[in-house]
Amino acid sequence: MFHFKSLGRTILATTVALALPGAVSAEIFKGETAGVGDPVHTMFVAFANQAGKAGVEIQVNAGQTLTKSMLKGAKGDIDFFSTVPSLVNLMAGQKKMYKNVEGAGELSKNIRAILGFKAGAYHPVTLAGSGIEDWADLKGKTVFTGPPAGSASATSEALIKIITGYVAGDDYTAVRLSWGEGYAALADGKIDMMVRPAEIGSANIERFGLSGEFRVLTIPEDKIAADEMKALFGRPGRGMLQFDGGVYKGQLTGGQITALGFTQFVGTHAGVSDDVVYNATKAFWENLDEVHATAFFLKEVTKESAFTSVNVPLHPGAVRYYDEAGIAIPDELRP
Repeated sequence: MFHFKSLGRTILATTVALALPGAVSAEIFKGETAGVGDPVHTMFVAFANQAGKAGVEIQVNAGQTLTKSMLKGAKGDIDFFSTVPSLVNLMAGQKKMYKNVEGAGELSKNIRAILGFKAGAYHPVTLAGSGIEDWADLKGKTVFTGPPAGSASATSEALIKIITGYVAGDDYTAVRLSWGEGYAALADGKIDMMVRPAEIGSANIERFGLSGEFRVLTIPEDKIAADEMKALFGRPGRGMLQFDGGVYKGQLTGGQITALGFTQFVGTHAGVSDDVVYNATKAFWENLDEVHATAFFLKEVTKESAFTSVNVPLHPGAVRYYDEAGIAIPDELRP
């Protein structure tokens, strides 16, 4: 259905606590991820559920801004978290949202990886009747680009600029809200378009076709080869993704849609014990059939894709499992 060609506040608390017979630890570990309905949330909860079977009990706090979760993880304030590959370099270089964070560069060295995965694509969604049929129609319109403090807003606005030359605030109005507020604003006609990272076949995107018609804009073919677009595709955790527009009922863009894909990885920090991470990692991979049954897009998660977009060293506990399982680890990912 889809493939990668290259890879380069409303706070909702969800508790995942699956202490089963034979559990190896009664300790509760703290975890943070994105909001319910986000593919990143789905994957993280799937990981936490399987970890619980090995006695690694993770309390998942959902609806978080991942830029902040990564920093908390690097500090050791939380134990497991959803990780954005492109943010690792920003933290290491103490840039953008980490510019004023004292010691951000050193803190970034504490981040460790467990496994990576293909999460989905940025969906530029507009309802029929909005007056937007292609990217040029964004002139003078109101576009939800993402949450105020997240990296998605900057990515969405960069994508629009590369394709149209339009600058947020000058050529169109960029609105930054929580993800839930963004969905509601589009449904209520308060904005003209929403750019939303989501898994392919997302029920949150599909719902706009249940009561009407909508359009997902595709990246124009003549823009794919542009140097700026190649650079965007080449960022850590990014890539070009193509999928059949017919996957969504009521979606008006026919044929194949070209989109900005995104990948992420499940992270932890160097201070978490090797045994804990080993047990969690092993439980995840040994119950992969259950993971695949959780959501359609998770069928793409395989041992062969375990290190997708991982750009920090693996945790020694994860390394221990992969070595035992005979899964080849790239040299640069060994701690």
